[in-house]
Amino acid sequence: MSPLESMSPFEFTMTNKPRTVVHEELRSVDRELLLAMRSGDAFDIGDLTESLGVTATAVRQRVERLLERGCLVREKVVSGRGRPTYRYIMTLEGHRRAGANPADLADSMWRTIIEIEDEELRESLLQTVATKLGQRFANVMDAHRSETQSEVTSLQHRFDHLSEVMASNHIAASVSCDGNLPVLDIESCPYPSLTEASDDRAMCKLEEKMLSEALGHPVHLSSCRLDGDQCCQFSAGPIATAIADTGQDNQSSTATV
Repeated sequence: MSPLESMSPFEFTMTNKPRTVVHEELRSVDRELLLAMRSGDAFDIGDLTESLGVTATAVRQRVERLLERGCLVREKVVSGRGRPTYRYIMTLEGHRRAGANPADLADSMWRTIIEIEDEELRESLLQTVATKLGQRFANVMDAHRSETQSEVTSLQHRFDHLSEVMASNHIAASVSCDGNLPVLDIESCPYPSLTEASDDRAMCKLEEKMLSEALGHPVHLSSCRLDGDQCCQFSAGPIATAIADTGQDNQSSTATV
């Protein structure tokens, strides 16, 4: 039984659906509020004021920010003929934001993968991880295009859009050109601790595959900071080659079926 069901005879009405998730760093005070709500119960402003030891105004400001970020939903409580009150419940996104930092888990999983001796199995896992990461970037790009009702038709536009999405994830990226083809410039390794864990540039290979998946177009690492270059550069492959590669992939898929 949910927290809301257990609180009858009050009538509960959801007054807002989970809003579009805004991936920004939470303020420490907002994360503190989420931590106070991790039990999964429904809380009103009074509950949170007492729990946090701050004013109701401060709590309301934090709640509004967390509603905007999709971390909370608001429920209206109607009891008799009195004025309705509101309670707040954490969403899945809120629980994710309030959870432990997954960096240690990611580091351990990465080291486990690159230490696998079976090369075929190791490469298969790396390909799967790269594909999943690339799809996440692609989904964010698609969602943004849908919200802005914009059409991204050229390869240059896709590179520009990807660099913006990466920047919002604290990955410093920009776009330059090599002839008629775009180049993605990444100023520093997105995952430095993981990059140093491998001697065979496994992370560089993963990033190539990830970016190719996100762009829907093959890229290759043309410059690398590990070689002393100023930044890591991922250059687009020729469009004709990309079309040929896609055709071969489709043939392979058909043959496999």
